[in-house]
Amino acid sequence: MTSYPELDGRTVVVTGGSRGIGAATARAFAAEGARVCVVGRNAEALGGVVDAIGAVGGTAMSVTADVTDAAALARVLEETERRLGPVDVLAAFAGGQGRPVPTPELTEERWREVLDSDLTSTFLTVRTFLPGMLERGRGCVITMSSAAGRRPSQANLAYGVANAGLVMLTQHLATELGPRGIRVNCLAPSVILTERTAAAIPMAIQEQLAQAHPLPRLGLPGDVAACALFLASDGASWLSGITLDVAGGRITG
Repeated sequence: MTSYPELDGRTVVVTGGSRGIGAATARAFAAEGARVCVVGRNAEALGGVVDAIGAVGGTAMSVTADVTDAAALARVLEETERRLGPVDVLAAFAGGQGRPVPTPELTEERWREVLDSDLTSTFLTVRTFLPGMLERGRGCVITMSSAAGRRPSQANLAYGVANAGLVMLTQHLATELGPRGIRVNCLAPSVILTERTAAAIPMAIQEQLAQAHPLPRLGLPGDVAACALFLASDGASWLSGITLDVAGGRITG
């Protein structure tokens, strides 16, 4: 993996950091010398990520919080700044409610739940950390969409709409905040072989999904983490408002 020495000493918050892509991203930032706060709802899983980072000499802490709760996010901000300092990079990765549901069976309750989990949570997270970045005149925000937000898929309608909304949220924020020194970019992974997907998808289906990509394999959490490092680095200093499709060639524009 490419090294980014400029990330050494920066403070990074990763929501959805207890497992999968978020955990891999937290470990990747810590390996570059960043001070990392991982956020999620599973205290035990978060503790495992923090312990793994500490075992190799990295600096990390965790805050257990529901990112659909503005008050909980305010606590995340307060604890992070108290222990690690002002936040330089915000990786708003919480979400993931894509289980297929035929639209006639998609209830109003489920629709609202998915939009809250995948779209509103990102808005609330960014809104919480934005004042400090604006005050300092610098910052990097990375949002997490999905290939399901880039073109129709087998995921449920609410998930596709929420993730398409994240692309526009990113573009709007990038346009609004660029003159204030803040870059905002988005990652949109295709099928990533996390612990959850490995357990939920039979091997035969995994192989079929892999062959559907021009680069015929499933993505790995580290593939997404590597892109997050680049977007946070000085090498991406003139990139803002983009959606980077980490999709093995399956999404091309």
